[in-house]
Formats: sequence, C-alpha cells, structure tokens
Amino acid sequence: MRLGNTNYDSFTSLIKLFQRGNILLILFSFTLGVVSSCSHSNNVRRKISRTTLQREQLRKDRNSVRALESFRGTASFYGAKFHGQKTASGEIFDMNKLTAAHRTLPFGTVCRVTNLANKKSVIVKINDRGPFVPGRVLDLSRGAAQALGAIPQGVIQVKVEILRYPDD
Repeated sequence: MRLGNTNYDSFTSLIKLFQRGNILLILFSFTLGVVSSCSHSNNVRRKISRTTLQREQLRKDRNSVRALESFRGTASFYGAKFHGQKTASGEIFDMNKLTAAHRTLPFGTVCRVTNLANKKSVIVKINDRGPFVPGRVLDLSRGAAQALGAIPQGVIQVKVEILRYPDD
C-alpha cells in the first residue's frame, strides 16, 4: 500500500509541478508577447511616419518647382474616342496617362495644370496638338482631368505653369 501511495503522491506532485510550470510558461509567453509587440509597434510607427514624411516632401517638391512661364484659360478633356490612336507627336494616346494637347508648346513640355475651382493640380506632358475649339488653351487626357476633378464639368478654368521645356 505504501508503494501505491508513494506513486500516487509523486504523480500528484508531478502534476502540481507541471501546473506551476505551465503558469510560469504562460507568464513568460505573455511577457515575451508584450515586449515583442511593443517593439513591433515602434517599428510600424517609425515606418508610417517615414512614409508620411516622404509623401509630404514629394508634395512640397512638386509644388515648389518654379514655373518658367504661366497662363490661364479654359481646358477640356478627351478620352475614349482617341484612346489607342497616334497623337500628333507620334505617341500612342493613352487616355489614362497624365498628358495634354496644346496648339504651340513643343512636344515633351512638362506643365503643372491647376484647376482654379478646387486648387487641385497635376503635372502633364504635352504630346498632342489641340484644342481646336476657340477659347480653349488645353485638352487634357481623361487621367489628367480626373486628377483635377474635372470629369463632371467637362470644361474648367485652369492655370498652366510651364515647368520644363523638352531641351532642358
């Protein structure tokens, strides 16, 4: 009988030891989890703030480029009817790219176009000729018009700033 009790007692104490060990293991795992999550959240916070800073810097850089010349006028957009066709510059017109048509500016001229109603701006490259409607200064691609918030109106008042000529 004594042998049986000893085995039972050792089994009971072994279970108690495992239970205590599990509690220690649980506490250790919890502590490790908390410490590692704190470290991870700091890294994420650092990455987010770095990305945000990069975006802000790009926005400042884009808006701080000094214009060589500027003019104002009415702009419209063109899209699906001409999509996939050659432009006057020989490029294939992609209505989703940020391009524009102007009557006289050299192909490859880079311009910042600002919608005067909502102050949104976009940088476009001149790759076509037009517009051929009297009183209009630019024909924007659908992508550029969308970036300016001009799709619902169709015709908007813009400020065009020439940032770079193709020879620069």
